[in-house]
Amino acid sequence: MENVKYCKESLAVKTSLVLPPDTNSFGTMFGGKLMAYIDDIAAIAAMRHARKLVVTASSDSVDFLSPIKEGHSVSLEAFVTSTGRTSMEVFVKVVGEDMPSGERKVCAISFLTFVALDENGRPTKVPGVIPETEEEIYLHETANERQEIRNKRRKISEEKARRFGTKLPG
Repeated sequence: MENVKYCKESLAVKTSLVLPPDTNSFGTMFGGKLMAYIDDIAAIAAMRHARKLVVTASSDSVDFLSPIKEGHSVSLEAFVTSTGRTSMEVFVKVVGEDMPSGERKVCAISFLTFVALDENGRPTKVPGVIPETEEEIYLHETANERQEIRNKRRKISEEKARRFGTKLPG
């Protein structure tokens, strides 16, 4: 059997308290701060899976489902859901928790793609992935649909870059 790993082997978790410097004028966590947390934890999951350095190839839309308030905790869980030859799709689930009440809810989800690099900074082969839980199986089975959307979006972005990439406004 080819080199494969279980999804759970890449699992990375980060929990932080949302403090005043992390929040906007509405008392909720800055989206950009959360996006930085998402990229960080996803990169760790990808490196755990590949045991190589990685670079972000794509960050799919971050779906903000519910605000995370000052004084709440924010926990991010990330794991590799699918792999290509040198790339890995990583799922990130963001859970906010009201510390006094213990109420927890999913506040955001995101998918990112990373490419593993060898010692020379060139893309290198990554292990396959084996899903086990219901969540892992669902995410693994639907990965091709997300990949098709990423490929279409990338082609559109490349076309825009060709048309408008060197033109400055005004």
